[in-house]
Amino acid sequence: MSFRPKSVLQSPAPNKALLDRFAKIVGDKYAVRDADAMAPFLREPREIYEGRAALVLKPGSAEEIASILELAQETRTPIVPQGGNTGLVGGQISFDQGAVVVSTVRLDRIREVNAPGNTMTCEAGVVLQRAQEAAAKHDRLFPLSLGAEGTCTIGGNLASNAGGTGALAYGVARDLVLGLEVVLADGRVWHGLRKLKKDNTGYDLRHLFIGSEGTLGIITAAVLRLFPAPRAAEAAFVGVATPKDALALLNLMQARAGASLTGFELIAQLGIEFVLKHLSGARDPMEKTYPWYVLLELSSPEASGLRDVLESALAEAAEKNIVRDAVIAANETQRAAFWKLRTGLTEVQKPEGGSIKHDISIPVADVPTFLEQAYAAVTKLVPGARPVPFGHMGDGNIHYNLSQPVGADKEAFLARWDEVNAIVHALVAKLGGSISAEHGIGVMKRDLLSSVKDPVELDLMRQLKATLDPNSILNPGKVL
Repeated sequence: MSFRPKSVLQSPAPNKALLDRFAKIVGDKYAVRDADAMAPFLREPREIYEGRAALVLKPGSAEEIASILELAQETRTPIVPQGGNTGLVGGQISFDQGAVVVSTVRLDRIREVNAPGNTMTCEAGVVLQRAQEAAAKHDRLFPLSLGAEGTCTIGGNLASNAGGTGALAYGVARDLVLGLEVVLADGRVWHGLRKLKKDNTGYDLRHLFIGSEGTLGIITAAVLRLFPAPRAAEAAFVGVATPKDALALLNLMQARAGASLTGFELIAQLGIEFVLKHLSGARDPMEKTYPWYVLLELSSPEASGLRDVLESALAEAAEKNIVRDAVIAANETQRAAFWKLRTGLTEVQKPEGGSIKHDISIPVADVPTFLEQAYAAVTKLVPGARPVPFGHMGDGNIHYNLSQPVGADKEAFLARWDEVNAIVHALVAKLGGSISAEHGIGVMKRDLLSSVKDPVELDLMRQLKATLDPNSILNPGKVL
C-alpha cells in the first residue's frame, strides 16, 4: 500500500536552469536527477508513502547546506531534509514535484570523541551504530539504541527526538545532546556546538530543533553526551501472566536494582510466536509459553555483583507470584539472542499481512489498563484482528500494532487504519497519554494534532514556524 497524504501543495517543477544552480553547489556527482536513482529517497521502510521530488542533493558540509537554503529562500523552493530514511511517519519523504530533497548522508564525520569530558561531536549523517562503536573504542557508552541503528543517522534521530530501548535509564534523544550546529531557513548557520551541562544564558535553542522534524532548521552536527561503558550486563527473559504482573515486576526491579535497571521491554505472546515463526535463527528461551514476556536488563560500572542482584530480585518476584518463569542469559551470546527476539518484532509482522500501527505513550501505571481496554475495543471493531503490543514499558511507550485477521484481505484491513486509530487514540487521551512517543508526527499524524494539542500550544508552534521559516520552505506540510 502506498498513498500521498491529504492537502499537499504542489510547487511548480523547477526549470533546468534552477536545477543546475542547485547542482552546482554540491557538484554534479552529488546531484541526483534520474528518476530511478531518486527512487530510494522517495520510499520509506513501511512502504506506505511514495513521494516525488525534482532533485536530490547530497551536500558534504554545513556550508553547502547553507548555500542550498539561500538559493531555496531566493526561489521559494521547498526543501525536504532526509537522514537515513528510516522514519515511520513520512516526515522525511518529499511529496512535492517541485521540492528538493537534501540528504545528509555525506555529513558523516565524527569530529571528536572527548572521553575525559564524556562528549562526542558528530555530524548529522553519522550512522547511529557507528557513533555507538566510536564511543565504545574510548570505553564510553552512547546509549541511544534503536532497531534501525545500522541505518538511521544522528541528524534524523535528533530531528525526530528518537527514544529506543535505553530511554528508561538515559532518556530520549534530546536528553543526550549538549550542543547543536543548525542551518536556518535563510541560510545562516547557528554555531551552537557547546559542551556545557550548565549554560543559563537565555533560551535553550537546541530544544527548538530537536524533535522539529526539519521544519525549523537542518541539524548538521551535534555534541552528544557519553557515559562510562558498563563493566557488566545481565539480561533475563521472564514469563508473566498479565501486564499488571509486568508492572509489579518493574516496580520491584527498580526498588532492588535502582539505576542499574537499563532495559524493561514488554512483549505479547503473539509477538514471540511471530518472531519464532519468521525470524531466522530465533529460539524460544522458555520451556513453556506465557501470555506476556518481559525482557529486562541490568548494567553496571561494577564488574561483579550484578548477577546476584538480578537473581535475588527474580527470586523475590517468584515468591510473590509475580513471575511464572525466568531465564537469565548465561553469556553475551545468549543475551544478544534475547534482544534479537525483541528487535525482530518489527520485521516479522510483515509476513502476517497488513498491520495497523501505533506509537503511543501513557503513564506507566496505566499501561495494564490501556492494554486491557484497547484489546476489547479493537477486536470488537475488527473481529479476528490480532493485537501485537510490545515496547518500552519502563517509560510507558507501547507500540500497539494490530495484525490483520488470518485470511483477511490486506487492503480492506488497512483501509480501516483511521477507524482503529480513532479508538486507540481516544483511549490514550482518556489516560492522559500521547499519540506519538518516539516516531514523531510527520504527515501520518499531522491532522491529529489539533485534537490532542492545547490551542495555545498549537498557536505557539505556528508562530515559531512563521518566525524561523516565514516562507515555509523547510519540510512544508509536515508536523503542522
